[in-house]
Amino acid sequence: MKLADLYKEQGLVVSFELFPPKKWRGMANLFEHFNELAACRPSFVTCTYGAGGSTSTRTLEVLEWIRGDYPKIPVALHLTCGGATVEELKGFVRQAVDRGACGIVALRGDAPAGENFAPTPGGLRHANELVALVRATYPDLTILVAGYPEVHPEAPSPEADLENLKRKVDAGADVVLTQLFYDNALYFRFRDRCEKAGIRAPIVPGILPVTNLAQVKRITGLCGATLPQRLTQRLETYNNDEEGQFAVGVYYATRQVEELVEQGAPGIHFYVLNKSRAAALICRALTLDRFAPVLS
Repeated sequence: MKLADLYKEQGLVVSFELFPPKKWRGMANLFEHFNELAACRPSFVTCTYGAGGSTSTRTLEVLEWIRGDYPKIPVALHLTCGGATVEELKGFVRQAVDRGACGIVALRGDAPAGENFAPTPGGLRHANELVALVRATYPDLTILVAGYPEVHPEAPSPEADLENLKRKVDAGADVVLTQLFYDNALYFRFRDRCEKAGIRAPIVPGILPVTNLAQVKRITGLCGATLPQRLTQRLETYNNDEEGQFAVGVYYATRQVEELVEQGAPGIHFYVLNKSRAAALICRALTLDRFAPVLS
């Protein structure tokens, strides 16, 4: 069974996104937190790929560690166009598959701050080109791509952004993971627009529980997501209280996920920032760990 087939099974597909720490202490923290994430019985996890491929070796190390210590948890690796030639991209995918990866999250990648994206000589410019490359090289590998309920910051219009997503799916992408959002109406409208555009891949909501207001303001500022005023006001009530902000964020995300599930979301993709407490509490509160399908 392919990773993409999980979305055709009964149950809600729960997944977590990790990033490869640059230092050993960060890896040790990830090892500690992942044990609790694994107890939530995720259907799979993903691991990011540093800007310009800067952490690609560590990404493969995270893959090897999870496959070794948690062999029943499938892993999909991120891959970006930036900083690599076509042959280098093929080489990374080959190494990932050889080490047990069951999917690739194909992304263009972010441009350096204040600059426009420029492809590496001999490389690729667009994510749909990367999707086509991976699909041609590994026809049975699951390919996941990014979607933007609030429109990609560089897109000239919502229509152009949706056309770009359709190109990625038409090139062979199996699953769409959305950018984080905090207003479910944005996801529902995006899902409807995708359907009208003929995009048939599962549209999976990406959720980042707010555990620190200053941190999430930085993240949303980079990706173009917005924070609802009611959420911001509640968080600001606990400006000097980390536990208070954590409680508000987990409560808000729990209600957000509950509505998404009730309204037919095919899965939930948690951006966990290599920590476990918030996502684990949400999964347990909603008993998500009891229904997630498993790759056989």
